[in-house]
Amino acid sequence: MRWGILGAANFARQHMGPAIHAAKGSELVALATSDAAKADQFSAFAPGLRVHVDYDALLADDGVDAVYIPLPNHLHVDWTIKALNAGKHVLCEKPIALKADDIDRVIAARDASGKFAAEAFMITHHPQFARARALVQDGTIGSLRHADALFTFNNPDAANIRNKPETGGGALPDIGVYALGAVRYVTMAEPVAITHARVDFENGVDVFAQIAADFGGFTYSGLVSTRMQPAQRVTFHGDKGILTMTAPFNAGVYDQAELIIETQGGVRSIERWPGVNQYVLQVEAFAAAAQAGADYACPLEFSRGTQAMMDLVYAAAKG
Repeated sequence: MRWGILGAANFARQHMGPAIHAAKGSELVALATSDAAKADQFSAFAPGLRVHVDYDALLADDGVDAVYIPLPNHLHVDWTIKALNAGKHVLCEKPIALKADDIDRVIAARDASGKFAAEAFMITHHPQFARARALVQDGTIGSLRHADALFTFNNPDAANIRNKPETGGGALPDIGVYALGAVRYVTMAEPVAITHARVDFENGVDVFAQIAADFGGFTYSGLVSTRMQPAQRVTFHGDKGILTMTAPFNAGVYDQAELIIETQGGVRSIERWPGVNQYVLQVEAFAAAAQAGADYACPLEFSRGTQAMMDLVYAAAKG
């Protein structure tokens, strides 16, 4: 699969560009940017890269099969649809939309184009999440009673797009998708109600969100913030055991991916996945789905469910 990237974002240069280049069966062949210095940074690991000066020119490139979109959040929906209409498969950074209803437009464009599109929710491609899901579903920790998700880091830079309301910034759009989507993915359950939501804003963007929800058979609590010491953890607490993920979101960067399994009788085990690159796995899974119709861990319909839950959190916080 021949890939192009819309925009020379730092994240694309540091993670997704190299992942596309390293993934089996994929090749990074094109980049859209008017910044020659940034283009050189991509060419350093992808020799022969074609550089287009604007996004439309890349979408018109017949030598590109799939497009990765790392643009600011408010541009995701429109450029995903444009890319699909141009006949490209599309992997778009999260959040793919800022409202659940907008994802319906993307789903319609996907279906009309016959191309594949997905949100870059990379954690679902890491083996720790497949393992966590299997353990919760097979009753290893008994009946699930409570799930807890924590994701924080400190980013007070006013110039950063994550802190700009006009670009769709905020803690919930940036990292809330992980704290909400991780639990939905592992439990395969949907919230019945948001029972508590405190969302604090600073200069027009949310920087702190504390959430409680009822999933019917179990309760949920979540905390995300872009103004706190970095931390991440997800816990599933059943009546016969506890499963803890110590580096669920930035495995290999924040810390090594680990699953700690504690069951009755004081039995405790730890499973680890050193050296796994979830971005490479994501690219390979995307290519398999787009080219061969393979099952995909995070289809757009799943992403819509996470965004719908986030919409409910905002609504509950407003009262």
